[in-house]
Amino acid sequence: MSTSRTPDRESAMAKAAVLAEALPWLERFHGATVVVKYGGNAMVDADLQRSFAEDVVFLRMAGLRPIVSHGGGPQITRMLDRLGVESHFKGGYRVTTQEAMDVVRMVLTGQVQRDIVRLINEHGPYAVGVSGEDAHLFTTTRRLAVVAGAHEDIGFVGDIVSVRPDFVTTLLDDGLIPVVSSVGIGEDGFVYNINADAAAAALAAELPADKFVLLTDVEGLFADWPHSQEVLRTLSLSELRDRLPDLESGMAPKMQACADAVAAGVPRAHVIDGRIPHALLLEVFTDEGVGTMVLPDGTVDA
Repeated sequence: MSTSRTPDRESAMAKAAVLAEALPWLERFHGATVVVKYGGNAMVDADLQRSFAEDVVFLRMAGLRPIVSHGGGPQITRMLDRLGVESHFKGGYRVTTQEAMDVVRMVLTGQVQRDIVRLINEHGPYAVGVSGEDAHLFTTTRRLAVVAGAHEDIGFVGDIVSVRPDFVTTLLDDGLIPVVSSVGIGEDGFVYNINADAAAAALAAELPADKFVLLTDVEGLFADWPHSQEVLRTLSLSELRDRLPDLESGMAPKMQACADAVAAGVPRAHVIDGRIPHALLLEVFTDEGVGTMVLPDGTVDA
Protein backbone atom coordinates (compact mmCIF):
# COMPACT_ATOMS: atom_id res chain seq x y z
CA MET A 1 0.00 0.00 0.00
CA SER A 2 1.37 3.41 -0.90
CA THR A 3 0.27 6.88 0.03
CA SER A 4 0.93 10.25 -1.56
CA ARG A 5 1.08 13.57 0.16
CA THR A 6 -1.41 16.14 -1.12
CA PRO A 7 0.29 19.44 -1.93
CA ASP A 8 -0.75 22.42 0.10
CA ARG A 9 -3.68 23.76 -1.92
CA GLU A 10 -3.17 27.41 -0.99
CA SER A 11 0.51 27.26 -1.83
CA ALA A 12 -0.17 25.62 -5.16
CA MET A 13 -2.86 28.15 -6.03
CA ALA A 14 -0.56 31.03 -5.13
CA LYS A 15 2.14 29.69 -7.44
CA ALA A 16 -0.40 29.22 -10.23
CA ALA A 17 -1.62 32.80 -9.77
CA VAL A 18 1.94 34.12 -10.10
CA LEU A 19 2.47 32.16 -13.31
CA ALA A 20 -0.85 33.35 -14.73
CA GLU A 21 0.00 36.97 -13.87
CA ALA A 22 3.31 36.62 -15.72
CA LEU A 23 1.71 35.46 -18.99
CA PRO A 24 0.74 38.87 -20.45
CA TRP A 25 4.16 40.27 -19.55
CA LEU A 26 5.87 37.29 -21.18
CA GLU A 27 3.86 37.99 -24.33
CA ARG A 28 4.53 41.73 -24.16
CA PHE A 29 8.28 41.53 -23.67
CA HIS A 30 9.12 38.46 -25.76
CA GLY A 31 12.10 39.47 -27.88
CA ALA A 32 12.64 42.70 -25.93
CA THR A 33 16.14 43.97 -25.25
CA VAL A 34 16.69 44.73 -21.56
CA VAL A 35 19.79 46.46 -20.18
CA VAL A 36 20.29 45.78 -16.48
CA LYS A 37 22.74 47.87 -14.50
CA TYR A 38 24.01 45.60 -11.73
CA GLY A 39 25.49 46.97 -8.51
CA GLY A 40 24.89 47.73 -4.84
CA ASN A 41 24.08 45.05 -2.28
CA ALA A 42 22.94 42.69 -5.02
CA MET A 43 26.58 42.52 -6.11
CA VAL A 44 28.22 41.83 -2.74
CA ASP A 45 25.71 39.52 -1.00
CA ALA A 46 26.24 35.88 -2.05
CA ASP A 47 22.54 34.90 -1.96
CA LEU A 48 21.51 37.99 -3.92
CA GLN A 49 24.28 37.32 -6.46
CA ARG A 50 22.82 33.91 -7.16
CA SER A 51 19.22 35.11 -7.35
CA PHE A 52 20.29 37.85 -9.75
CA ALA A 53 22.05 35.33 -12.00
CA GLU A 54 18.93 33.16 -11.95
CA ASP A 55 16.78 36.15 -12.91
CA VAL A 56 19.00 36.99 -15.87
CA VAL A 57 18.93 33.41 -17.14
CA PHE A 58 15.15 33.32 -16.65
CA LEU A 59 14.82 36.42 -18.85
CA ARG A 60 16.95 34.74 -21.53
CA MET A 61 14.96 31.48 -21.36
CA ALA A 62 11.67 33.43 -21.46
CA GLY A 63 12.62 34.94 -24.80
CA LEU A 64 14.01 38.31 -23.73
CA ARG A 65 17.46 39.63 -24.65
CA PRO A 66 19.21 40.70 -21.40
CA ILE A 67 22.49 42.60 -21.16
CA VAL A 68 24.21 43.08 -17.81
CA SER A 69 26.21 46.30 -17.39
CA HIS A 70 28.17 46.55 -14.16
CA GLY A 71 30.51 48.64 -12.08
CA GLY A 72 32.35 47.58 -8.93
CA GLY A 73 33.14 50.55 -6.70
CA PRO A 74 33.36 48.64 -3.40
CA GLN A 75 35.56 45.95 -4.94
CA ILE A 76 37.86 48.57 -6.46
CA THR A 77 38.19 50.38 -3.12
CA ARG A 78 39.07 47.14 -1.31
CA MET A 79 41.74 46.23 -3.86
CA LEU A 80 43.28 49.73 -3.83
CA ASP A 81 43.47 49.59 -0.03
CA ARG A 82 44.92 46.10 -0.15
CA LEU A 83 47.64 47.16 -2.60
CA GLY A 84 48.35 50.41 -0.78
CA VAL A 85 47.37 52.57 -3.76
CA GLU A 86 46.19 56.01 -2.67
CA SER A 87 42.62 56.84 -3.65
CA HIS A 88 40.40 59.82 -2.88
CA PHE A 89 37.43 61.65 -4.37
CA LYS A 90 36.95 65.10 -5.88
CA GLY A 91 33.61 66.47 -6.96
CA GLY A 92 32.01 63.07 -6.42
CA TYR A 93 34.49 61.20 -8.64
CA ARG A 94 37.39 58.93 -7.74
CA VAL A 95 40.70 60.54 -8.64
CA THR A 96 42.20 57.87 -10.87
CA THR A 97 45.96 57.88 -11.45
CA GLN A 98 47.51 55.52 -13.98
CA GLU A 99 48.36 53.15 -11.13
CA ALA A 100 44.79 53.29 -9.83
CA MET A 101 43.44 52.79 -13.37
CA ASP A 102 45.44 49.59 -13.70
CA VAL A 103 43.70 48.34 -10.56
CA VAL A 104 40.26 49.51 -11.77
CA ARG A 105 40.75 47.66 -15.05
CA MET A 106 41.97 44.53 -13.30
CA VAL A 107 39.09 44.45 -10.82
CA LEU A 108 36.27 45.24 -13.25
CA THR A 109 37.25 43.00 -16.15
CA GLY A 110 39.36 40.43 -14.33
CA GLN A 111 37.35 39.87 -11.14
CA VAL A 112 33.86 41.34 -11.01
CA GLN A 113 32.98 40.53 -14.60
CA ARG A 114 34.34 36.98 -14.31
CA ASP A 115 32.30 36.35 -11.16
CA ILE A 116 29.08 37.48 -12.89
CA VAL A 117 29.83 35.37 -15.96
CA ARG A 118 30.54 32.33 -13.79
CA LEU A 119 27.30 32.66 -11.81
CA ILE A 120 25.20 32.99 -14.96
CA ASN A 121 26.99 30.11 -16.66
CA GLU A 122 26.19 27.78 -13.79
CA HIS A 123 22.81 27.55 -15.55
CA GLY A 124 24.13 27.09 -19.08
CA PRO A 125 26.67 28.48 -21.58
CA TYR A 126 25.07 31.89 -21.97
CA ALA A 127 27.20 34.69 -20.54
CA VAL A 128 30.20 36.27 -22.24
CA GLY A 129 32.34 39.05 -20.80
CA VAL A 130 32.74 42.30 -22.73
CA SER A 131 34.87 45.32 -21.81
CA GLY A 132 33.97 48.81 -22.93
CA GLU A 133 37.41 48.80 -24.54
CA ASP A 134 36.49 45.91 -26.85
CA ALA A 135 35.95 47.10 -30.44
CA HIS A 136 35.68 50.62 -28.97
CA LEU A 137 32.29 49.80 -27.46
CA PHE A 138 32.70 52.93 -25.30
CA THR A 139 34.81 55.78 -26.68
CA THR A 140 35.50 58.36 -24.01
CA THR A 141 36.91 61.78 -23.38
CA ARG A 142 38.61 62.90 -20.18
CA ARG A 143 36.25 64.33 -17.57
CA LEU A 144 37.12 67.29 -15.37
CA ALA A 145 35.56 67.54 -11.92
CA VAL A 146 33.98 70.77 -10.72
CA VAL A 147 35.30 71.67 -7.27
CA ALA A 148 34.32 75.02 -5.70
CA GLY A 149 33.32 76.28 -9.13
CA ALA A 150 36.64 75.39 -10.76
CA HIS A 151 37.48 72.52 -13.11
CA GLU A 152 40.09 70.10 -11.80
CA ASP A 153 41.84 67.17 -13.42
CA ILE A 154 40.88 63.86 -11.79
CA GLY A 155 42.99 61.56 -13.92
CA PHE A 156 41.69 58.69 -16.00
CA VAL A 157 37.98 59.28 -15.53
CA GLY A 158 35.98 59.50 -18.73
CA ASP A 159 32.68 60.56 -20.23
CA ILE A 160 31.27 58.54 -23.12
CA VAL A 161 31.26 60.36 -26.46
CA SER A 162 30.19 57.42 -28.65
CA VAL A 163 28.91 53.87 -28.33
CA ARG A 164 29.37 51.08 -30.84
CA PRO A 165 26.80 48.43 -29.90
CA ASP A 166 26.86 46.33 -33.08
CA PHE A 167 28.97 43.48 -31.73
CA VAL A 168 26.82 43.41 -28.56
CA THR A 169 23.80 42.99 -30.83
CA THR A 170 25.63 40.16 -32.60
CA LEU A 171 26.10 38.38 -29.27
CA LEU A 172 22.40 38.82 -28.48
CA ASP A 173 21.46 37.45 -31.89
CA ASP A 174 23.56 34.36 -31.07
CA GLY A 175 21.52 33.82 -27.89
CA LEU A 176 24.27 34.99 -25.53
CA ILE A 177 24.14 37.31 -22.52
CA PRO A 178 26.77 40.08 -22.72
CA VAL A 179 28.25 41.18 -19.38
CA VAL A 180 29.74 44.63 -19.92
CA SER A 181 32.39 46.34 -17.77
CA SER A 182 32.27 50.13 -17.41
CA VAL A 183 35.68 51.07 -18.79
CA GLY A 184 36.30 52.70 -22.14
CA ILE A 185 39.00 53.69 -24.57
CA GLY A 186 39.83 57.36 -24.86
CA GLU A 187 40.26 59.31 -28.05
CA ASP A 188 43.87 59.66 -26.87
CA GLY A 189 44.34 55.87 -26.68
CA PHE A 190 44.28 55.66 -22.88
CA VAL A 191 41.82 53.52 -20.91
CA TYR A 192 39.32 55.39 -18.73
CA ASN A 193 37.05 54.54 -15.82
CA ILE A 194 33.40 55.42 -16.55
CA ASN A 195 30.53 55.95 -14.13
CA ALA A 196 28.70 52.63 -14.29
CA ASP A 197 25.21 54.17 -14.26
CA ALA A 198 26.09 56.46 -17.17
CA ALA A 199 27.69 53.60 -19.12
CA ALA A 200 24.60 51.42 -18.76
CA ALA A 201 22.30 54.25 -19.82
CA ALA A 202 24.42 55.05 -22.87
CA LEU A 203 24.39 51.40 -23.93
CA ALA A 204 20.62 51.18 -23.44
CA ALA A 205 20.14 54.31 -25.54
CA GLU A 206 22.30 53.19 -28.45
CA LEU A 207 21.13 49.58 -28.82
CA PRO A 208 18.31 50.74 -28.40
CA ALA A 209 16.84 48.84 -25.43
CA ASP A 210 13.15 48.32 -24.77
CA LYS A 211 13.73 48.56 -21.02
CA PHE A 212 16.50 49.90 -18.77
CA VAL A 213 16.61 48.55 -15.21
CA LEU A 214 18.99 49.89 -12.58
CA LEU A 215 19.48 47.96 -9.33
CA THR A 216 20.24 50.04 -6.27
CA ASP A 217 20.17 49.88 -2.46
CA VAL A 218 16.91 51.71 -1.82
CA GLU A 219 13.26 51.01 -2.60
CA GLY A 220 13.13 53.62 -5.34
CA LEU A 221 12.87 57.38 -5.61
CA PHE A 222 11.23 58.85 -2.52
CA ALA A 223 8.56 61.51 -2.99
CA ASP A 224 9.95 63.83 -0.27
CA TRP A 225 13.14 62.43 1.25
CA PRO A 226 14.01 62.61 4.16
CA HIS A 227 10.57 63.77 5.33
CA SER A 228 8.67 60.90 3.74
CA GLN A 229 9.49 57.33 2.76
CA GLU A 230 6.71 57.15 0.19
CA VAL A 231 8.14 55.77 -3.06
CA LEU A 232 7.17 57.32 -6.36
CA ARG A 233 6.02 54.42 -8.50
CA THR A 234 5.78 56.29 -11.80
CA LEU A 235 6.90 59.69 -13.01
CA SER A 236 7.42 61.37 -16.34
CA LEU A 237 10.74 62.51 -17.75
CA SER A 238 9.83 66.16 -17.13
CA GLU A 239 8.84 65.42 -13.53
CA LEU A 240 12.14 63.66 -12.97
CA ARG A 241 14.15 66.52 -14.48
CA ASP A 242 12.44 68.94 -12.10
CA ARG A 243 13.58 66.80 -9.16
CA LEU A 244 17.16 66.11 -10.29
CA PRO A 245 18.78 69.30 -8.85
CA ASP A 246 17.50 68.47 -5.36
CA LEU A 247 18.49 64.80 -5.23
CA GLU A 248 21.20 63.58 -2.87
CA SER A 249 24.55 62.59 -4.34
CA GLY A 250 23.92 58.85 -4.05
CA MET A 251 20.64 58.90 -5.96
CA ALA A 252 21.35 61.69 -8.44
CA PRO A 253 23.56 59.73 -10.90
CA LYS A 254 21.11 56.82 -10.95
CA MET A 255 18.12 59.01 -11.73
CA GLN A 256 20.18 61.02 -14.22
CA ALA A 257 20.97 57.74 -15.98
CA CYS A 258 17.24 56.95 -16.17
CA ALA A 259 16.53 60.44 -17.52
CA ASP A 260 19.28 60.12 -20.14
CA ALA A 261 18.03 56.73 -21.30
CA VAL A 262 14.39 57.83 -21.62
CA ALA A 263 15.36 61.11 -23.31
CA ALA A 264 17.30 59.07 -25.88
CA GLY A 265 14.26 56.95 -26.70
CA VAL A 266 14.22 54.05 -24.24
CA PRO A 267 10.49 53.55 -23.49
CA ARG A 268 10.88 52.66 -19.80
CA ALA A 269 13.58 53.09 -17.19
CA HIS A 270 13.35 51.59 -13.71
CA VAL A 271 15.21 52.00 -10.43
CA ILE A 272 14.56 48.94 -8.27
CA ASP A 273 15.68 47.62 -4.91
CA GLY A 274 18.43 45.09 -5.48
CA ARG A 275 18.20 43.96 -1.85
CA ILE A 276 14.98 42.10 -2.70
CA PRO A 277 15.60 38.56 -3.96
CA HIS A 278 14.44 38.21 -7.58
CA ALA A 279 13.64 41.93 -7.79
CA LEU A 280 14.33 41.83 -11.52
CA LEU A 281 11.64 39.21 -12.15
CA LEU A 282 9.19 41.09 -9.94
CA GLU A 283 9.72 44.20 -12.03
CA VAL A 284 9.40 42.57 -15.42
CA PHE A 285 6.73 39.94 -14.83
CA THR A 286 4.28 41.22 -12.21
CA ASP A 287 1.50 43.79 -12.37
CA GLU A 288 2.74 45.84 -9.41
CA GLY A 289 6.44 45.82 -10.18
CA VAL A 290 8.92 47.25 -7.69
CA GLY A 291 10.73 50.55 -7.43
CA THR A 292 10.28 53.65 -9.58
CA MET A 293 9.51 53.74 -13.30
CA VAL A 294 10.35 56.71 -15.55
CA LEU A 295 8.30 57.19 -18.71
CA PRO A 296 8.53 59.62 -21.63
CA ASP A 297 6.30 62.68 -21.31
CA GLY A 298 2.74 62.02 -22.39
CA THR A 299 3.02 58.24 -21.98
CA VAL A 300 0.21 56.35 -20.24
CA ASP A 301 1.56 53.02 -19.05
CA ALA A 302 -0.60 50.04 -19.87
